[in-house]
Amino acid sequence: MSDALAIDVRGMTKRFGRLTAVDHIDLQVRAGEICGFLGPNGSGKTTFIRMLCGLLRPDDGQGTCLGENVITGSEEIKRQVGYMTQRFSFWEDLSIVENLDFVARMYSVKNRREAVRSSIERLGLGERQKQLAGQLSGGWKQRLALAACMIHDPKLLLLDEPTAGVDPKARRDFWEEIHRLAAEGLTFLIATHYMDEAERCHRLAYIAKGKLLTHGTVSEVIAEAHLTTWSVSGPDLLALSDQLQGRPGVQQAVAFGNALHVSGGDAAALEQAIQPFRTSPHEWRQVESGLEDVFIHLMDETHHNALE
Repeated sequence: MSDALAIDVRGMTKRFGRLTAVDHIDLQVRAGEICGFLGPNGSGKTTFIRMLCGLLRPDDGQGTCLGENVITGSEEIKRQVGYMTQRFSFWEDLSIVENLDFVARMYSVKNRREAVRSSIERLGLGERQKQLAGQLSGGWKQRLALAACMIHDPKLLLLDEPTAGVDPKARRDFWEEIHRLAAEGLTFLIATHYMDEAERCHRLAYIAKGKLLTHGTVSEVIAEAHLTTWSVSGPDLLALSDQLQGRPGVQQAVAFGNALHVSGGDAAALEQAIQPFRTSPHEWRQVESGLEDVFIHLMDETHHNALE
């Protein structure tokens, strides 16, 4: 990973009428880094990604993407960026090799046939290269989409929820490929809803209602939240959750498998709130707050602040 910044933007803002979809976001991503971009639906992730790759013009803000000015250098940025959209956006009545050849033509890739062959080989698509895209499973469509957005040899990949609807093995294989490419110097900004994927990123950025709420490594994001969490097991956890919700000091009581995670930002107030319930048959133990605890906490805080 390099110390050079592939993305270095400040104050990035986009408005649609009265709606401010992205509200003065600062973000720095180093070359060769995998940055996870997280937030609830409608938080502004896709809009921000589209501004970075030159598909939308910011209303405010400044900075660089791959050394090019994000306001005036959008055409040059587009040539150096690969963008993988949420939905499969290739031609289902064309084969894998035909799709890749078409994309290579659009980018005016030199030595097009060699680039297509190399891309197919690199992502293990050889045995299926003649297969129609519409006949592929979700995992193979994902590989085709990744191959297509890399056909012009970009320096930065912007991936918008790339593993939605893909089975666990295909997701794991995809992330192994991402880490291999990052080790070769490729930079990634990846929007995802999956906490296990977020934990595989070098750094994270979390936005809600267009604002950047936290940014850093997984351990930095968790530490910055200053969240205390207790895990409780036993019978009737749903009833217990209902009793705990809304008590002073309790910010969330959320089911995690066969346990309940009870969290709050004030450790003393939380302990006082749960004290009357720390009786048999329930077993309580304090645990380290996880990434999911933190993001639920951030979502709840954002919702609470919006109501106020």
